[in-house]
Amino acid sequence: MEPSVVIRPETIGSTPAPDGAVDGPHALADRLRAIRTRMDQAATQASRNPADVTLVAVSKFHPQASVRAAMAAGQLVFGENRVQEAAAKFPPLRAESPALRLHLIGGLQTNKTRDAVRLADMIESLDRPALADALDRAAQTEGRLPDLLVEVNTGDEPQKFGVPREQADALIRACRQRFGEKLRGLMCIPPAHEDPRPHFRLLRAMAHTHGLSVLSMGMSADFEQAIAEGATLVRVGSAIFGPRPATPESTVAP
Repeated sequence: MEPSVVIRPETIGSTPAPDGAVDGPHALADRLRAIRTRMDQAATQASRNPADVTLVAVSKFHPQASVRAAMAAGQLVFGENRVQEAAAKFPPLRAESPALRLHLIGGLQTNKTRDAVRLADMIESLDRPALADALDRAAQTEGRLPDLLVEVNTGDEPQKFGVPREQADALIRACRQRFGEKLRGLMCIPPAHEDPRPHFRLLRAMAHTHGLSVLSMGMSADFEQAIAEGATLVRVGSAIFGPRPATPESTVAP
């Protein structure tokens, strides 16, 4: 979900690995440390408690070795776009560290909901009634339901996942009634070439209207702005793991 961004080594603290490469754990740890420092500074400047903002490290297409390096540096919350990749990559990692938390952040097909419910601690991409139905059925079958976020297409972009703005309130109300406290909040991805702040403010206003406390917004290029606007989760991939490989091949290799 997160687009590639230009990473400035002078602000991140380390030069990223070349495409598809796994750089050393020290370089990744340095980048993680730099991101956390910037998050803390952004929260402090916004008169917020830095502890109220959680970093979701987006590890799509990156191998288990990269995730392990991030875990060794103290990162335990990760985001994956694809259920199939998450199913191959994360069960062994969770066995190594039961405190690990997995967020599914990509568009979710209804035929993948049972696997998603079994794997995830949070699903951030609930965006339509049919998916709510499928998640409900899967939860009953699996005997568990992850935390849920409604994804709002704040820019009403036809190529993106997310419920359109005009339908968002109705879907949020229906999911709140259906899932209760398991519906934790909202997620958005602003249009790439627009100022993200109005979109972050719109999402914050929607969450306030519905009494929801979790706001997943902000990625590598704009997480500091998102924190200033109230984000409680920021999804950062490229600025931690380096450029994303073109395919998920060999992501499970140690």
